[in-house]
Amino acid sequence: MANLSITTAAADQIRRVLDERGHGLGLRVSVKPSGCSGYSYVLDFADEAANDDVIVEEHGVKVYVAPEALDMLDGSEVDYVSEGLNRYFRFRNPNVKDECGCGESFSV
Repeated sequence: MANLSITTAAADQIRRVLDERGHGLGLRVSVKPSGCSGYSYVLDFADEAANDDVIVEEHGVKVYVAPEALDMLDGSEVDYVSEGLNRYFRFRNPNVKDECGCGESFSV
């Protein structure tokens, strides 16, 4: 089981997007090698569950985590924030050792 938490703001946004889309099981989270610091988060819709997905359910929504991302995301909080005109999912990840200046990638 992944030690991942979902804030109510993130759960509300996941629910809202799935309702607008009209289908989907939840949010899919993974990481990929990218950027200047090493990895970036990848968010997508989970329209079906993969056999090896780890499913985190909180506040009535599900987040599907790719198994290869579990160690990097352990202890993280998924939040949804509004800063001015920008609205986005933010990860508060205690495993991050460094982030690039633009905030697009991180290293663990």
